[in-house]
Amino acid sequence: MKSKLPQIFIVILGIGFLINLLQSYFTPLIFDEAYYWHFAEKMSWGYFDHPPLVALLIKISSFFFDGELGVRFMSCVLSTATLFILWSTIDNPKKKDYVIHFFVLAYSMTLLNAYGFFTLPDTPLLFFTALLLYVYKRFIEKPNLFWGIIMGITMAGLMYSKYHAALVIIFILLSNLKLVFNKYAWLSVFVALVCYIPHFIWLSQNEFVTINYHLFDRPNDPYNFKKYTLGYFVNLVALFGLTFPWVYWALFKTKANDKFIRALLFLVYGVLIFFFISSFNRRIQTQWIIVISIPLIIIVFRFMMENEIVKKWIYRLGLVNIAIILYLRIGLVYEPMSPIYYETHGNIGLVEDVITEVGDMPLVFENSYRNAPMFAFYSGNNTYSLNNESYRRNQYSIDDSESKVQHQKILYLSGRSSDADVTFTKEDSSKMYGKYIDNFESFRKLKTLMEEPIDFKAGQEQTFKLYNPYDFDIDLNKLRFNVAYMTDFKIVRDRLPIKPKLEDTNVTSISAKDTLTYTFKFPKPKELKDPKYIRIGIMENGLNYGINGTNTKVK
Repeated sequence: MKSKLPQIFIVILGIGFLINLLQSYFTPLIFDEAYYWHFAEKMSWGYFDHPPLVALLIKISSFFFDGELGVRFMSCVLSTATLFILWSTIDNPKKKDYVIHFFVLAYSMTLLNAYGFFTLPDTPLLFFTALLLYVYKRFIEKPNLFWGIIMGITMAGLMYSKYHAALVIIFILLSNLKLVFNKYAWLSVFVALVCYIPHFIWLSQNEFVTINYHLFDRPNDPYNFKKYTLGYFVNLVALFGLTFPWVYWALFKTKANDKFIRALLFLVYGVLIFFFISSFNRRIQTQWIIVISIPLIIIVFRFMMENEIVKKWIYRLGLVNIAIILYLRIGLVYEPMSPIYYETHGNIGLVEDVITEVGDMPLVFENSYRNAPMFAFYSGNNTYSLNNESYRRNQYSIDDSESKVQHQKILYLSGRSSDADVTFTKEDSSKMYGKYIDNFESFRKLKTLMEEPIDFKAGQEQTFKLYNPYDFDIDLNKLRFNVAYMTDFKIVRDRLPIKPKLEDTNVTSISAKDTLTYTFKFPKPKELKDPKYIRIGIMENGLNYGINGTNTKVK
């Protein structure tokens, strides 16, 4: 980072930063950004889906700006800094002659381009991956106390960005096993773990909800070659667009002639192999592998400076990629230019229609952690996602959003037209149906607990515990129970009501922070004769059954 930057580098980097600022200002939020904005409304050391850094970026952005730019400003800063760090990491005196080629390569990468302004967990992940590579390069050149501490802090930043960051750290360390004998490398690990202690504490206090969800509770589908493995290879192409043959050709031709290049190759191949193997178990999302873009910029740019053919084709096809990407980015703002109806379109108009109808009335959405924060962002109304057994748990399952809509008149919004009091139509002709509830009351944080594994047999008597985490008593007459039978992939096939009994029939309520033990008999499954997982759900006040229990494995 000591060498003087070429003026053209500063100019292009500055133009890219300004374009991202303008894009951020004029582009409505996507649903995930609204969800992470909801995170930032109450800062914490962790959240249901992700570590807290994405929320911190939004909180910092909100100090400088309002609206969409108040969500995205720090993403613009980090994406600009990422390119600066990558340029500084490349020690080649010829690079000053290829500034434009560097930017064509970087700006032609599709998702890397999008994360130039969208605020998602991958934004800080990419920044800290670039920074770790820069710091690691300096560390192997001069391992000392300073670089050891900086590398530890950088690894912590990675892990605070996204859990996938563990792959980046592991594969870099595997590329140089002699680090096991380096006291400053151990210092880095120690510093990283110390910095990460607040998140470990949060996980412990919240029953490791994030890890349990991602590793154990997520439903999955049976293996499908087209959807999983073939889809994975499609993602590898989508990351780079038209330049993909030359990007991977440069990767295949690059040899590990020093420790740093070896780390870059281990990181790319390690991530590719890890998610290829994972593709036999689940669908791989494109953003999960975006981290390879960072080492590949260094690898491919170095190769471009030595290979005229690759340089020529990446430059030509990269410009075409950039033109297509710019067209699509304009379409995010100006809908008539978009080839598809994207999620940035129509939301503001729909929010305005709903608010015209209800004013500042609280809004409760059925199964939508996407709509709840989007409406809260653009309306300022209190919102809540009421998650039932047909959906999944999310941040609304563990934060205090439920308390803000309790015992108030609310508009309950869903995709079901039955008993609707009002209908709203979006620009894409999709409909949202609303029903007024005069005194809304839900208890979605009630927990049902079963000992694992369960010995299942229809008609067999079983027990479960009901725990009340609230600071108030709950009338048991307001509750109904059911049992969900699931497949190996945690897909629910049967949802059957049960009538559990208490030992003391005189008990009519469950006290705050108290636990009751129920007995019940397993109802005979209608569809799934041999369930692999079982879960007890609760219906309160006639609402749909919730996700109150964990997926308990059957013997």
